[in-house]
Amino acid sequence: MRKRRFWIGALERAWRRRSVVWLSGVRRAGKTTLSQSLPGGEYFDCELPRVRRELADPEAFLAALRGKTVVLDEIHRLGDPAQLLKIAADHFPDTRVLATGSSTLGASRKFRDTLAGRKSEIWLTPMMTADLADFDAPDFKHRFLRGGLPPFFLADSFPERDFQEWMDAYWAKDIQELFRLERRHSFQRFAELLFIQSGGMFEATRFARDCEVSRTTIANYLAVLDATFVVHVLKPFSSRRATEIIAAPKVYAFDTGFLCHYRGWSALRGDDLDLLWEHFVLNEIHARLQARDIGYWRDKRQHEIDFVMRKRGKSPIAIECKWSAEGFDARNLLAFRQVYPTGENFVVCQDVARPYRRSMTGCDVNFVSLSGLIARLQAA
Repeated sequence: MRKRRFWIGALERAWRRRSVVWLSGVRRAGKTTLSQSLPGGEYFDCELPRVRRELADPEAFLAALRGKTVVLDEIHRLGDPAQLLKIAADHFPDTRVLATGSSTLGASRKFRDTLAGRKSEIWLTPMMTADLADFDAPDFKHRFLRGGLPPFFLADSFPERDFQEWMDAYWAKDIQELFRLERRHSFQRFAELLFIQSGGMFEATRFARDCEVSRTTIANYLAVLDATFVVHVLKPFSSRRATEIIAAPKVYAFDTGFLCHYRGWSALRGDDLDLLWEHFVLNEIHARLQARDIGYWRDKRQHEIDFVMRKRGKSPIAIECKWSAEGFDARNLLAFRQVYPTGENFVVCQDVARPYRRSMTGCDVNFVSLSGLIARLQAA
């Protein structure tokens, strides 16, 4: 069993804030393996009827494990999972509880109480840079093509069938049990189209036609995919100027492996690397900052900034992703800074070993590695 040191450290820090931690993430991201690797943890699989019977009396169950680390895997299998976690937080604060699930807490009908103020949350993303070191990754390209789900990444050969099996299990175990949507074919077709067009602008009408459902249904499907971390919706950053895109979001697939699979890529070309690097940078920001409040910028003359981040009261940070620093063209960044003159500008590249700065037509641009970008964002 491989130790995912970054995530174990994240859980330890979360427990210092709250005794109850909610660990979310997509199917097969490694929640169970991570949970079972915790030193001294008492592991319970809530899919098992025997375990559900044992948890029928939450107070007696928690009293017997007072002061220990308790893992409740797939807790949404319980009839009222929020009640158990609320009792643990309020009456057993000396017991460290880790509960796992595929969606954000409160996204499904099972959670009538979001436990605000009673729990910490950790989102286990697909494999990021710290995981690549733990898994002895050969290079970024292997991670791009196989994706960041550990079983897919570690498979002896390309896991062609596993992608469809994952989609089938996602529908049966996450969507049907948590949300009870109808029209499986339309939902899965929508997800596949999003994977194929990942990183592009979202237009509900076009998807409604292709999936043979209404625009309202498409909006519902997108909300469910976003709540279960299968896609990431980036809203446009704007101050509602007439020249800016202000409504249409961009949608990213949760994992590069699914993007490659549904695009039919069995090998990577040089032209593919910028897009896949962009996805990996987004994944790293999600993992390290545990935040989804990331936007993008685009004007009606087709100038675009990959990612824009802004903290309250501060100037917007512009982030451009390039596989190689040589491929950077400053035109989009200059157009953005004509509208928003202040704020830091970053170009994050895999071939930058030491950060450096260049002035481009009066605009200072910081060229950084991925780790350098994260350090600057954490300090901002």
